[in-house]
Amino acid sequence: MTDSTLSTFVALDGDNLAVQDWPRAPGQALRGVVLLVHGLGEHAGRYERLARQLNGWGFAVRGYDQYGHGESGGPRGGLPTDTRLLDDLSDIVDSTRARIGQNTPLILLGHSLGGLVAARFVALGLRPVQALVLSSPALDAGLNAVQKLLLAVLPRIAPNLRVGNGLDPSLISHDPAVVAAYRADKLVHDRISARLARFIAEGGPAALAQASRWSVPTLLLYAGADRLVNPAGSRAFAATAPKAVVSAHCFEGLYHELFNELDAAPVFVELKRWLDARF
Repeated sequence: MTDSTLSTFVALDGDNLAVQDWPRAPGQALRGVVLLVHGLGEHAGRYERLARQLNGWGFAVRGYDQYGHGESGGPRGGLPTDTRLLDDLSDIVDSTRARIGQNTPLILLGHSLGGLVAARFVALGLRPVQALVLSSPALDAGLNAVQKLLLAVLPRIAPNLRVGNGLDPSLISHDPAVVAAYRADKLVHDRISARLARFIAEGGPAALAQASRWSVPTLLLYAGADRLVNPAGSRAFAATAPKAVVSAHCFEGLYHELFNELDAAPVFVELKRWLDARF
């Protein structure tokens, strides 16, 4: 097993983004590169288990800490512009493509907030990628009327106001060890700004509006017992998107972090089956 490496990527505006690479084993044929986009409040380093599994299947893996997260720059949970997360992903894709060449398949894998960022990135056609994997994507924020009213006002008068994100760590996984590690992780935070909250609230419906015209091969994996992201968003996307393009699978009893669940084996089986059919 080859050790992962940490490096710093300088975004176009000068802010630093932490990048982590998990190379495939020496001598192993490269099937493609998977670019991980993590969820709200966490960081790329939490994807060691998934990255190692992908390495074993012949894929190199790259992840990065989004702005305001992990070891990257910016206030925790902050968002300086509406498009910052998409701009950063564009920069990382460009950097990765320059490194691997034009002929190596590039697969985006986004979880939760990262799934929303990746879905919007693909829907807007910001850069070409060969495939997309969505894990519990935040396509439905599940806002009530009061929250919707606050989001209509707050981003205009206090876009940088940061508050607790309200996520309950005990609901990320049924595995107590995963929950305990999350709670103890000093790079995990619970902050969210008004602007970032609006990005999530508006981005989900925008992605759903594009579902019927989806053209990038996509695997959608979501948890039926998810209480952090409303699975109704994934169900709506799956119902609208072309079946020949989007393959959707609901894991009924699982919590939000599918790849970190006690019974994650069926999730990995589905991911491997889908990747094997395409790469």
